[in-house]
Amino acid sequence: MIDNEPDDETKVSPTGKVVHDLTKRTGRAGVFVPVLAPGHPIAVKAAANGTLHAPDARLAEALGLAAAIDLEVVAQGLAPLREISPSTLIGSGKVEEIKQLVKSEEIELVIIDYPLSPAQQRNLEKALGAKVVDRTGLILEIFGKRARTAEGKLQVELANLTYAKSRLVRAWTHLERQRGGSGFLGGPGETQIELDKRMLQDTIDAIKEDLKKVKRTRELHRGGRRATPYPVVALVGYTNAGKSTLFNKLTGAGVFAKDLLFATLDPTMREVKLDSGRKLILADTVGFISELPTMLIAAFRATLEEVLEADIILHVRDIAASESDAQRADVLMVLKELGIATEGPECPILEVWNKADLLTPERREELLHRARRETLGAMVVSAVTGDGVSELLEAVDARIGQRDRTLTLDVDPGQGAFLSWLHENSEVLERAMTDEGRYVLKLRIDATRRGRLDARLAAIGPELARLVEA
Repeated sequence: MIDNEPDDETKVSPTGKVVHDLTKRTGRAGVFVPVLAPGHPIAVKAAANGTLHAPDARLAEALGLAAAIDLEVVAQGLAPLREISPSTLIGSGKVEEIKQLVKSEEIELVIIDYPLSPAQQRNLEKALGAKVVDRTGLILEIFGKRARTAEGKLQVELANLTYAKSRLVRAWTHLERQRGGSGFLGGPGETQIELDKRMLQDTIDAIKEDLKKVKRTRELHRGGRRATPYPVVALVGYTNAGKSTLFNKLTGAGVFAKDLLFATLDPTMREVKLDSGRKLILADTVGFISELPTMLIAAFRATLEEVLEADIILHVRDIAASESDAQRADVLMVLKELGIATEGPECPILEVWNKADLLTPERREELLHRARRETLGAMVVSAVTGDGVSELLEAVDARIGQRDRTLTLDVDPGQGAFLSWLHENSEVLERAMTDEGRYVLKLRIDATRRGRLDARLAAIGPELARLVEA
């Protein structure tokens, strides 16, 4: 049993690496969502900030999380809570009810869609006679299966180790003995659990150092993009809102885009050329979710740094979902934590109301009217059918264009390379030739490229190319 030995699916190797796989067994699982009474302080706080999700929607999301790792859910339900039990989270009556389901349905994995303390998890496993995983553990499992890049895998392992460190007592209670000490102090020495925790901490420290190197590499890449420089547009949104499908529609890229929670965990970036000739870099990012474990926000901060660097943030919403407003509140809360303005003139967010193909014609028309009234503006699209995507790109183009500058240059006709650069990096509005045979160009250029233009003018010299009017 769990109390005597580490189970087959969750182990800590001698190097400190966490090895676990919830689907190694048959995968028969039960999913249960604790629901706090409306008057409970935690529920009151969630209702006040707009992040309170309906019980049925929470259950549907928990089932989606289980489906993301191919678990066979044979039992499901809500667990109403007046108060939180310190020992098992849920009440004894509900524990007994789940125990009977575990026995009758031959359930081997019980998912409690709520954060459990190590003691609560251990006590529930004793009482139910089955492996128990909380919301954090389940999300970590999904992240472990979805991460593809070296950075993503490092981030997942860091989160896993941090989570496992607090739960070593569950896996190693059979080794609560002490090893003999040595050196000048003597004494009983370290307990096995202390040694294992120290090994885990050493591994955690090593991964953090590796992530620092990755972060430096990503900063170099961002520096390269700033030198290009193209505006960066980042897609953010609640998980399964359709970000990757929209990304594929906008770029033609083959990013994994399936109807699964957390289908995308690694940042993907592509260059997009707009009809106006402007170019931008589009970034797809990890999906947000309610009650995302703190350790995962920290572990994936490097991924979310692409959002911090973005000139425009496209907040993709599943507008057909009943929980769309609560999901919006969850996303904005995380963006605020990252220091991004979510309202006012400095706000870089443009809302994209996706999955319009799932709406009735009447509901879609209603949303179109509402979108036009929104202070920040909103675009109604379907990433599947492509409806509204052209209008979205036009809106992005217009936002980028707000930073454009109109200039007039006097250029010697012998400066072919410079003239070619101007056509590549600006929009030439008018072109005329003076009596002396020199070109006079009126052009529109992005503010981020103005600095490069000034540098080129300084290098060429005023006798060959100069600014006439700004």
